[in-house]
Amino acid sequence: MELTTPTLATLFEQLGLESDPASIDAFVSSHFLPENIKLSEADFWTPQQARFLKEELREDAEWALVVDELNERLHQAR
Repeated sequence: MELTTPTLATLFEQLGLESDPASIDAFVSSHFLPENIKLSEADFWTPQQARFLKEELREDAEWALVVDELNERLHQAR
């Protein structure tokens, strides 16, 4: 069985979003998060997306590193 390390592109696929580099950059640049808003609490996620992001971070699961990367990018955007 081949195990794949999650990437930002595969995270976007998991979330049901366009996953090519240009789409990821466009998403990040149009979804800035203020410092006081947690990634999973952002109003642009569906309930399922928010739950997935929260659980992955809480459980320090295999997706946690790329979820954290997305978190950092969204908080640094602009």
